[in-house]
Amino acid sequence: MRLLGTVCDESKRLQQKFPEISNNIPDTFDARSQWPQCPSIGFIRDQGSCRSSWAVASVTAMSDRICIASKGSIKVNLSAEDLMSCCHDCGYGCDGGFPSVAWKYWESEGIVTGGGYQGDGCEPYSIPPCEHLLPSPRPSCKRASSPKCKKQCALGYQKQYAADKIQGNAPYSVNPDSRAIQNEIFTNGPVQASIDVFNDFPDYKSGKQDTHEELSSASILT
Repeated sequence: MRLLGTVCDESKRLQQKFPEISNNIPDTFDARSQWPQCPSIGFIRDQGSCRSSWAVASVTAMSDRICIASKGSIKVNLSAEDLMSCCHDCGYGCDGGFPSVAWKYWESEGIVTGGGYQGDGCEPYSIPPCEHLLPSPRPSCKRASSPKCKKQCALGYQKQYAADKIQGNAPYSVNPDSRAIQNEIFTNGPVQASIDVFNDFPDYKSGKQDTHEELSSASILT
């Protein structure tokens, strides 16, 4: 619970979009199968001991949508570290942030590539994975310090920082209705969602419960 990173602020909500909802939404849908040319869709990141879920989830959905919108010609994993360290209006780094502002930052400033811990790209994630729930060889999660904004790529990377940035178009939110969300995913790819989480969340196994949802997404590529 100490690693929850989304800071809720109603004043920072994105403008809502109301597209026509398709009548052809299937009963089951797997984005990995729908867009097999986009490996980012199946890439799972570990935020480590940093409350960076707001940034990790943002760049994960952005990366998927870049690939989908480009029909597989652009395959990238954007850098959560670049977002959380260099977007000062987005929040507080490892102390949480605002997903909606992250999407606006992607539109205005762009984000470099990076991916997971010690991965490929301009600015890989520097905080190592840790054990969140179950005993394992990984160390237990302790509070991590926020990384500093470098504005330079890793040693040996072939591009300069500014040249590696990728930008998106104007972001928007999706009506928090199940069919509207399904339609958005089916049409444009993965979305980012924030939910209210309580202390019993780790014990959840199955069933349905009323919850507040805030869905954010974006159209891709300028």
